[in-house]
Amino acid sequence: MALDRRSFIRVLGAVGGIAGIGLIGGSAWLMTRTPTGALAPWQAADGMPDAGSDPRMTALARAILSPNPHNRQPWVVALEGDEALDLYCDLDRRLPETDPFDRQVTIGFGCFIELYRLAAAAQGRGLRIEPFPDGEPGDRLDGRRIARLTFDGPGDRDPLIEALPRRRSCKEPFETAREVPASALESLAGAGQMLPVRTTATAAPGQRDALRALTWEAHLREVVTPAKLQESVDLMRIGRGEIEASPDGIDLGGPMMAVLAAGGLVTRSTLADPDSTAFRQGLDLYSAITSSAMAHVWLVTAGNRRADQIAAGRAWMRIDLTAAALGIAIHPLSQALQEYDEMADLHGRAHQLLAPDGGTVQMLGRLGYGPDVPPSPRWPAEAALRSV
Repeated sequence: MALDRRSFIRVLGAVGGIAGIGLIGGSAWLMTRTPTGALAPWQAADGMPDAGSDPRMTALARAILSPNPHNRQPWVVALEGDEALDLYCDLDRRLPETDPFDRQVTIGFGCFIELYRLAAAAQGRGLRIEPFPDGEPGDRLDGRRIARLTFDGPGDRDPLIEALPRRRSCKEPFETAREVPASALESLAGAGQMLPVRTTATAAPGQRDALRALTWEAHLREVVTPAKLQESVDLMRIGRGEIEASPDGIDLGGPMMAVLAAGGLVTRSTLADPDSTAFRQGLDLYSAITSSAMAHVWLVTAGNRRADQIAAGRAWMRIDLTAAALGIAIHPLSQALQEYDEMADLHGRAHQLLAPDGGTVQMLGRLGYGPDVPPSPRWPAEAALRSV
């Protein structure tokens, strides 16, 4: 990370403060930067369920690890009878600036539903899925149920569930000297074929270059649009304390981030200020991220009803787990698919590139080989429960 002279001096001061408590003490301080409580749901879901535990809670503990936009974790659940679970949206956890029609949030619910289904099958149980049993909402989600999920008969274990502990959204640059094999791209494209979703995965150089450019332009467009950037900045959790207190949103953790935050270089104000070092460094990082894509994968549905969005989410969950099983890094890049006015021209270009024969592009992601990254923080499964 390149820093100007004044910023470098501030970092030295922060590092000096850490070193001042002694080498062993400084190392211990850095080790404590890991938000162990916020990551505990990943460890809990990787273990064996307690004998006699409610199998719906066992499935829920895995479903909450599904990808979702800005890690908002908007799911609210109510257990019904002995076999069913009703799924609702916490309306305060939507993204009105960047997701004005709740399309991406709905896709996130599709991911949740598919992972819940896989977790039920891992217990030998089938699942009956009833999307929007009270009727589909219109332009925005409302208080009606997203789905009713009911254990129903036997279910066959799907080996994809084994990849869950390794599932990540890798927001780091990829290795540009390592291609994604054609066989892996074929497996990814076929991962969601059970659902009414068209999936394409390609490393074709011309299309790869076009999508590298598009995804970078779309990111830049979002961060120079103040209200859209501020929505993300407001959801950033800077350092271990904030991540542990609110294990949702965009986590900015780790020892280096702790040092930068301690030196006053990374704050919400600097992240929202286009003239700050933090903002410029963020642009440099994202340019490296988008330009290192070695392949791309995208999903297209014939329509854009809520049921289509749920199907797209279920397909993405399967692609995500397939990537984890293959050791391939995956990173959703949804900015060009967002439906606010300032993004309209890039949204149109994305559809010309990815769905020239019509349909709605629901998801776009980059593929490659990246570093090992930690999982995203999560609220525990019990935090999603409510009485209705």
